[in-house]
Amino acid sequence: MKFFKFLLLFITINVSAQQGGMWIPSLLEGMNEDEMTNLGSKLTAKDIYDVNNSSLKDAIGHFNGGCTSEIISDQGLILTNHHCGFGQIQSHSSLENDYLKDGFWAKNLEDELPNEGLYIEFIVRIEDVTTKVLANVNDTMTEKEKQSQISKNSNAVEGSTAKEAWQDTKVKSFYNGNQYFLFVTERFEDIRLVGAPPTSIGKFGSDTDNWVFPRHTGDFSMFRIYADANNRPAKYSKDNKPYKPKHFLSISLDGVEEGDFTLVFGFPGTTSEYLPAVAIEHITKEFNPTNIAIREAALKVIDAKMKESDAVRIKYASKQARIANAWKKWIGENLGIDKSDAVAKRRAFEASFTKALKENNLEQKYGTILPEFDRLYKDFAPTNIKRRNFIEVFLVTNELMQMTFRAYQMEQAIAANPANLKASKERLVGTLNGIHKNYDVTVDKGVFSNVMPFYNENVDVSIYNKTALTNLDSALKLLEGDATEVLKKLNEDAAYSYAKPMIEEFFNTINAEYQDKNEPITALQTKYMTALMEALPNARYFPDANSTLRVTYGQVRGYAPRDAVYYNPVSYLDGVIEKFVPGDYEFDVPKKLLDLYEAKDYGQYADANGKVPVCFLGTNHTTGGNSGSPAIDAHGNLVGLNFDRVWEGTMSDMNYDPEICRNIMVDARYVLFIVDKFAGATRLIDEMTLVHPKKK
Repeated sequence: MKFFKFLLLFITINVSAQQGGMWIPSLLEGMNEDEMTNLGSKLTAKDIYDVNNSSLKDAIGHFNGGCTSEIISDQGLILTNHHCGFGQIQSHSSLENDYLKDGFWAKNLEDELPNEGLYIEFIVRIEDVTTKVLANVNDTMTEKEKQSQISKNSNAVEGSTAKEAWQDTKVKSFYNGNQYFLFVTERFEDIRLVGAPPTSIGKFGSDTDNWVFPRHTGDFSMFRIYADANNRPAKYSKDNKPYKPKHFLSISLDGVEEGDFTLVFGFPGTTSEYLPAVAIEHITKEFNPTNIAIREAALKVIDAKMKESDAVRIKYASKQARIANAWKKWIGENLGIDKSDAVAKRRAFEASFTKALKENNLEQKYGTILPEFDRLYKDFAPTNIKRRNFIEVFLVTNELMQMTFRAYQMEQAIAANPANLKASKERLVGTLNGIHKNYDVTVDKGVFSNVMPFYNENVDVSIYNKTALTNLDSALKLLEGDATEVLKKLNEDAAYSYAKPMIEEFFNTINAEYQDKNEPITALQTKYMTALMEALPNARYFPDANSTLRVTYGQVRGYAPRDAVYYNPVSYLDGVIEKFVPGDYEFDVPKKLLDLYEAKDYGQYADANGKVPVCFLGTNHTTGGNSGSPAIDAHGNLVGLNFDRVWEGTMSDMNYDPEICRNIMVDARYVLFIVDKFAGATRLIDEMTLVHPKKK
């Protein structure tokens, strides 16, 4: 295996200019450390990541596998986004105790609420295991043979790694399979809800403000990690105690100003920074538009019903947020790609790559890569769209179709082996209970009417009047009896018999074609990554996000999204009041907050101008999964909480542009202001360490 310099691609800039990149924290010494210093950081690489001593990485936890969180006290107090904890807040809510509407603040440890299934995972150490994972892998193998050997080797590495009994291991691929790292982790599973503002603060601006700036959202919630008597991970027990962390973040009361260094430390989900131009064009011109249209059709129904009924609002709040988030993101992504002329710039880069192949006598080895991408994507595109449309209709937007899909999986499991009946029934029962916990048949019927035409011309709404699946009790009765009885009743159900041919087509034709056509693209992408590094060895590369711990650094900066428009980097409580619309589901403001504003009762949380900062912008390269990530200042203190990107900047998943891309963070002082002055949860403030780094 040839090892390469890990430098940033596509942008040639001096070391004091803004960088993109999501860097592996164990590899910061050298180039990254120098760049952070030039941007204003006072931190060393070991301050950020150190195996032998307490460091910032010990305070950063992967929140339920999809967001990031950080420890902010010596008693395991956790800070993350409101939208990351939304499902847990919703699960504890009812019409009698509407924590979504009213917020929740535990008065003491005993009042903190447990959350079944919620976990937070920390990184103990990171090791390069490339040589071990790629042992016995060679170019004579087919792609399936390569992946089989890599999987075998990875399992062997995971199984042989020295670790404590309560720890776990996992191997992850980097640089499209050119490098592999081992992660040793600790997972805590007793996580309790401590506090959350009402949605009128935590989700202020809702869909209208999502992915845009100026933002005025207090997008935060608080949890606490509990551990056993030995301070180790444990299942929920009333005997567990608050976790004593290796490290926690102090919180700066000095805030930020334009040009200040910011470090965002978290678990970014997925990026594809090294796609060829033809792939970006396919995504933005073909793939995204159909996804946008389907979700827009679903949201039209859900939004209207949520406005009509509080019961529906509580049931569908989390679902609506999940559907709307990606819908608006895809729109912004397309806008950013167009605004930055990304496709043309990527083609220009590919011309430079082709020239470099000639200059380095690599044409024979790699010269067919780009034409092959063009050929493969032309064949792949229709199948990719058809498959995604199915997923959007059957697994994302419509719950009745989701139930039929899971029922089909049960049928296939039983058909393969009748002994699977018990386990497959239990899985389906879990799905049915989960859906029906927050299900409204009228809403779902309306969604079905709107989204099914995007997939099939046969839109039979009458199935809602004939199926047993829209009622939990009758749905569960379908599953009573032996395998023969269950399958007979299931196949006689109106909704299931309607959906089954489409699901069969998906598994037998569409998904099979997708796998066959995507496999050579994946293999070619790996080869392309290798070719880039070989043809342009002095260029700068960072690994795509893959839900592993990363560092991204930048500065507080405003931006100009369009001609004659400029956004300052900081928003204030004044803007919340300016947007206030009484009774509006997006822009209502709690009376207590209005009163605090009128009295200018800001405590120690106002800035030098006497105003309360709410959100600020940075040039950090973030993506999904960075939600809840701490924004850390030059001295290692918490100054904010990452929760969003500007609309056009969502294209950073494929194309980071320092002129356009900005991440949005809640100012830590607004978090403290809400906890202290609004919620009166001073016990939590007393736990934290508040500092003034700029006054030293």
